[in-house]
Amino acid sequence: MIKRFFILSSLCMVLGVSAQKSHTVVQGDNPYNIAKKYGMTVDELLKLNPKNKDGKLAIGDVLTIKSEKTATPVATKPAPVEKVTSNTSASSVGKIVLQPKQTIYGITKQYRISETDLRKLNPELDSHMKIGDEIALPLASIKKYGGTQQAVTTEKHIESPVEKTITTTTPTTAVEGESYVIQTKDNYYRITKQFGISQQDLYALNPGLEEKGLKPGETIKIKTSNTNTNTDSVAEPANPKAKMDSGNEKSTASSNVAAGDDYVTYTVQQGDTVFSIVNKFGVSIDELIALNPDLSHGLKTGMVLKIKKQDAAYIKKNGDALSVILMLPFGYSTNETQYRTMALDFLTGAKLAIERNARGGQKLDIKIVDSGNEASFKNSLTQINPDNTDLIIGPFFKSNVIDVLDFTKNQKIPIVAPFANTPELYNYSNLIIVETNNQTYADKIVEEVKGIYSDQKIYVVADAKKENANYIKAGLEKAVKNPNVIIVNSPADIQPDQNMMTGQSAPVIAILANDDNAAGDAFANRIIAISKEVQGVKAFSMFYSPTFEKKVDELSQASLVYLMDRKINTEGGFEKEILAAYKSKYCKTPPKYAIVGFDVVNDMLTRENKKGEIFKQMNKVQTQLATKFEFVKSKANGAYVNTGYRVIRLVP
Repeated sequence: MIKRFFILSSLCMVLGVSAQKSHTVVQGDNPYNIAKKYGMTVDELLKLNPKNKDGKLAIGDVLTIKSEKTATPVATKPAPVEKVTSNTSASSVGKIVLQPKQTIYGITKQYRISETDLRKLNPELDSHMKIGDEIALPLASIKKYGGTQQAVTTEKHIESPVEKTITTTTPTTAVEGESYVIQTKDNYYRITKQFGISQQDLYALNPGLEEKGLKPGETIKIKTSNTNTNTDSVAEPANPKAKMDSGNEKSTASSNVAAGDDYVTYTVQQGDTVFSIVNKFGVSIDELIALNPDLSHGLKTGMVLKIKKQDAAYIKKNGDALSVILMLPFGYSTNETQYRTMALDFLTGAKLAIERNARGGQKLDIKIVDSGNEASFKNSLTQINPDNTDLIIGPFFKSNVIDVLDFTKNQKIPIVAPFANTPELYNYSNLIIVETNNQTYADKIVEEVKGIYSDQKIYVVADAKKENANYIKAGLEKAVKNPNVIIVNSPADIQPDQNMMTGQSAPVIAILANDDNAAGDAFANRIIAISKEVQGVKAFSMFYSPTFEKKVDELSQASLVYLMDRKINTEGGFEKEILAAYKSKYCKTPPKYAIVGFDVVNDMLTRENKKGEIFKQMNKVQTQLATKFEFVKSKANGAYVNTGYRVIRLVP
């Protein structure tokens, strides 16, 4: 474990806010409490004082602060606003206060905004969906569609990352080392700023945190940074007088790396952190520590680290144009028609994405290969030139994907599997797996249930195969104490429990593990009926059912939590544009596999840059027409697997 030492603030200034133009740093001051004192954000304070942009303050420093008298701080949830796209960046933005039973999907429908645009205005949306939280929306949409729910605050012409929220929360401190106890007023933005890590790293360190949210009193893992800027606790640098610059790692990387047989060596530079080093070299922290045991005593400037050699990065082959192959099972070579409609639909969506990116200036060289059927597939490989291909999308089926991976193993060409997702594929470092598997959904349901479990009887409604239900039952039996899990074939089998002491009905937990709309209807009706009979029933569903949106009020009494896979917000601007373009081109609304074709191809092409470095863009979370893409590495040198989906919570 890498030790971290903090200089904790020991004093907190409590003087009233006044109209001052400067502030002299005294003992106990840090950027956070100074900014809070004057009703500013840390970003605003550091922008006014560029000499202190690293967040390091010395007693006696004179800081410039806002000259106008500030309003009394009001405790609100931070909702940082990132730079948004052209359709929102030049317009006024307002905020609404989240009301009971409002969901992300419901907001997008009511205010006629796409989920993509909503998330751009609210980068930490998932952590700001509690009653009373503020949600940023175009002011015009609030006035037009808000009804009685009008804007509480407005921001004019949002064009740059500005944190507008003021908070009166008391600075919190970290437990020495790698753990931190969540405080009542904490949120993701505050924690990531305080400890100098990204939200994605926080999720990686704490599996399930994104979905279950921050709960006061729970302990989470954190990683602090030697370049901590917007913090209450400042990591001690190797040279306290040295000014740290995150740009150092780019300028010094090449001159401080030496090659060995199985590893390279790297000399630690001022400003380096463990996270910047593992990200720079594409290794895991465990691999880094295994080769460098002295890291347990801390990272120091001048240390020479051994870094495990990784596979050479993929290098683009085809000049300016990106050479892309689509492998689809048309079956024309063998007159095998089983998957032809599916492939043709996928292609119509893919063509729409290709044309859209080409109009945007991307140079593309597209080749479509008929992958045939299982018997003829290997013949289709002869149409691929591995030395002149930059990206392969397809084929559809696992065995074919493995054949392509073996065929291109020397070139390490990025390969996208639209539908295949099995553990057997996770060992291939150049593979991108699009389909989120059911076990991922089941794991999240187990985490959700674990968070609210208190000895209730648990019913799991299974489908005919019972695979999902059995997996959930096994997970719960490991996750909770004294579990009583019952797998049933029908929602009608869910019954209230009985208190042995009083004889009265007791609430239960009900889980739907069946992806059938009829089962969804029956589940919703049964939950509503039981909730009227006994209070405290909790409901969860691995899958989305249309009836959930129709019966929000009733199902919210059971605090229903469900996961969504693909769903189009037909009121969103981006979605309207794509749907209109498809209908204009093909005279119909896009069928299921056309939507998948557009989403997969558009997502991959937008991650590519002119150098074909798609793997450097895999950390971006993107929502296309109907699919959320959030890729994670299956292992240190394994495949990228999509874990993206939406968690919907209905609140009473």
